Amino acid sequence: MRWLVRVVLVLALLVVVGLASLLLLPGERIARVALDQIEAQTGRRVTLLGDVQLSYYPILGARTGAVEIANADWSDNGPLLRTEAMKIGVDLVALIAGDIKITGLEVLSPAVLMERHADGRANWEIGVDGVSPSGQNASAAASENALALSLDRALVTGGSLRYLDHAAGTDLTVRDLSLDLSWPIYRGAAGFALTARPTGMEVISVSGDIADLAALIEGAVTGVTAKAALGGATAAFDGVVGAPGQVQGSVAVKTENTSAALAAAGVKGVAVPRGLGQQVTLAGHLTLTQDMKLSLRDMVLQLDQNRFSGAVDVDLTPSRPVVTARLKSGALDFTGLASGSRVSGETATQVANTSDWSKAPIDASALSLANADLTLTAPSIALPSLRFQALDLRAGIDRSRAVVTLNALQGYGGSFAGQVVANNRDGLSVGGNVTASGVEMQQLLGDLAGITRFTGRAAAQLSYLGVGQSVHQIMNSLSGNGAINMGRGTIEGVDLDSLMRQGLATGGTTVFDELSASFSMKNGDLNNPDLSLKLPRISATGEGRVGLGKRDIDYLFAPQISSLEGQRGIAVPVRIRGPWASPKVWPDLERAIDLNLQEEKKKAEAKAKAKLEEAVKKELGIKQEEGQSLEDAAKEQLEKELLKGLGNLFN
Repeated sequence: MRWLVRVVLVLALLVVVGLASLLLLPGERIARVALDQIEAQTGRRVTLLGDVQLSYYPILGARTGAVEIANADWSDNGPLLRTEAMKIGVDLVALIAGDIKITGLEVLSPAVLMERHADGRANWEIGVDGVSPSGQNASAAASENALALSLDRALVTGGSLRYLDHAAGTDLTVRDLSLDLSWPIYRGAAGFALTARPTGMEVISVSGDIADLAALIEGAVTGVTAKAALGGATAAFDGVVGAPGQVQGSVAVKTENTSAALAAAGVKGVAVPRGLGQQVTLAGHLTLTQDMKLSLRDMVLQLDQNRFSGAVDVDLTPSRPVVTARLKSGALDFTGLASGSRVSGETATQVANTSDWSKAPIDASALSLANADLTLTAPSIALPSLRFQALDLRAGIDRSRAVVTLNALQGYGGSFAGQVVANNRDGLSVGGNVTASGVEMQQLLGDLAGITRFTGRAAAQLSYLGVGQSVHQIMNSLSGNGAINMGRGTIEGVDLDSLMRQGLATGGTTVFDELSASFSMKNGDLNNPDLSLKLPRISATGEGRVGLGKRDIDYLFAPQISSLEGQRGIAVPVRIRGPWASPKVWPDLERAIDLNLQEEKKKAEAKAKAKLEEAVKKELGIKQEEGQSLEDAAKEQLEKELLKGLGNLFN
């Protein structure tokens, strides 16, 4: 028992001596060890600007005042790093053994300047090979651990980072920077959690693991896995990274609310239509080069219900990124592009029965986010009010103006070609020049305008322009022109044969052999002056207005029946007037009288003219030769009388 008491007394004495030694240890020595290692690592002068205080609890170590790390000698923009204070923790066991081992480091409010010279040099590029850590053999250190500062945990709080690129002319500042780093072995793995707030953005958080942080600091390539979050959007990366601007690996991105994520990234007020990515998932193999060229291969992109695959290249150097993409997709649904348009499953009839076009604002600001060159193939595509198959197109965006060229497009039993344009440079306008061949008109007009009375295949040409911030404004501003030619078809709702033969306007169907018309558009009204319709024994002409903006019609058909001998019969015009959903159809008898009495009017006019000529000849004494018109005879008679009068004047 006596020996046990002696052991306890000896241990107590050792503790007292150890504590006394700690109290006498100068704090600056602990701080200087870390700062010397930083200076040795960077090759840059490290300046201690304030006093150093020794701390005992909860961590044994020292707290410095302000510290500066000098910038590269070619820069005049201030230090590479300046911090208000640093906290340095040491290992107690190593300290009692006579050594100082740094186990923790906290940097308070650091301001970091990363700078790239116009010739490509960077101020963070530093050499570290062969640097000897304090208290170790140089050769062993160089091969095992080039930095004595092994960090069980390093903290950065309240920091900022400024990135200056004199070659590109960019100046980016990141604030509210914090870092929690675990890096126990210099030539080993490190785990980190980072938060920051770039200018104009909300806070972004990034966490992950780095296979060899020392290699990354030295500019070499090393393995990295990381996850990031911003405004509800997440991104994950697994690959290799090298500083600066060298990235290669698999990437996955997901947003639950793209508009919120864009607002968090500083792009506010963008309402993403359904089908363009209200929700987004993206996966692929990403490569980023030092000249800020990004490529994505083996890409799979899901924008709401639309799925794409292919390859994308992005040039991030310009202020407005340039995107080049070669894509293919499954069935595409873009019915959400127009606010207030029908949702999936809604029929064309339901849309046609509404009283007016949607007045909800169309947000086309997404056209300003980038310039682009896109090719796309798809088995089908659904647009507001229209549906097509076998899509092959090329789309370009240049300063908020998008041009889509149709290389191939099938739909409504026929094919389409041409260009469509959406321009949002100074307010939204849409336009195009489209041709169609072999198209079933009942399906097309039903989806496009809710008109289902015409059946038959047609060839057509359309040039149009509409301006406005809503579907209502665009449809009421439409201008342009076009033409249509059809073979055999029908007009439902009126039976011209029954009307002409029996005088009955009780509905039914008109079957025609040929139809042609041209039209012009202005202020949302389509005007057609030259409809020509041919039936087996009936021909018809037509003229009138179709209100594309007001969704109404005021049109006059003038059918005329022919006898078996080919003689012209009585024409009975048919008036169609009213809203698209329920127009009224009736015979226009007043116009019928005008049309059918034209021959009688001509005969009466000819008879009256003959009587008038006879009276003129008698009154003026005009002698009309055979084959000579009354006008020529009167002119000849007048010349003779004038010459006779002039002769008498001078005689």
